[in-house]
Amino acid sequence: MIETFEGDHNAKGLRFGVVVSRFNDFITSNLLTGALEGFKESGVEETDLKILKVPGAFEIPQAAKKLCSTESFDAIVCLGAVIRGDTPHFDYICAETSRGIGQVGLDFNIPVLFGVLTTENLEQAVARSGSGSSNKGREAALAAVEMATMYKKL
Repeated sequence: MIETFEGDHNAKGLRFGVVVSRFNDFITSNLLTGALEGFKESGVEETDLKILKVPGAFEIPQAAKKLCSTESFDAIVCLGAVIRGDTPHFDYICAETSRGIGQVGLDFNIPVLFGVLTTENLEQAVARSGSGSSNKGREAALAAVEMATMYKKL
């Protein structure tokens, strides 16, 4: 029989870091609220959470790397919102933020979750940061719990 590992949503005793961008705060604050709700649903205590607020999406990977380097967390959730404008700036920021977040997780061998919205317009960002199960911050937190519990089982 093949041994199979899968995470669950019981995060009691696990520690999580959250990096959230202040740019587009009217969106990212909702993502953070959703993430905190997801953590609470999973049994994470407030004392087991640390939140870092950074200026923009580009700074998210740097802060995630700093959190990982402390070796104090079971997973990191990265939250931000990049909304397409009239210049190619959107493409550069999205590419580097995505690459950086992915690289941090690989470098430190802990789950680093991507909860950065990359939307074509404000309406899409609002739809993905609303209350309830469609909030991508909540989804990222639940995925972080699942990944962290799976890593613990290994």
